[in-house]
Amino acid sequence: MKIMDRIFSCLLFLGGVGHTLGSFVGYGSKPELLLWSLSASLFLFLLGALNFVRASRSEDRALGWITLVFNPCQFVAAIAFGRLIQNLYDPRVIGFCVITAVLTAMSVRSITRAVYLKERTEYA
Repeated sequence: MKIMDRIFSCLLFLGGVGHTLGSFVGYGSKPELLLWSLSASLFLFLLGALNFVRASRSEDRALGWITLVFNPCQFVAAIAFGRLIQNLYDPRVIGFCVITAVLTAMSVRSITRAVYLKERTEYA
């Protein structure tokens, strides 16, 4: 499961790379929009990195909760983007929704695992 978790974290990071390149192509001549779009890319990089670290730290509940809050935020942002372009079946929308849904499930798994490990050590 850790390998799958890391793969999806890397996919989110690669999504950030694609978002960055698309931002330069689409908004290269509009600095205000480019800056705003690049801030979304930074969010993707940060979220990908947090999920990657969380995959290695199964005992870290705080990190699990952080990713559990922000992975669904990216899911909602992808849906909102799909509604704005009036195409919820756009590959970008579907890709980010699948990636963040899997990472959200992995975050829940990390939290429950951390609780289990804590209870196990308390009763030992």
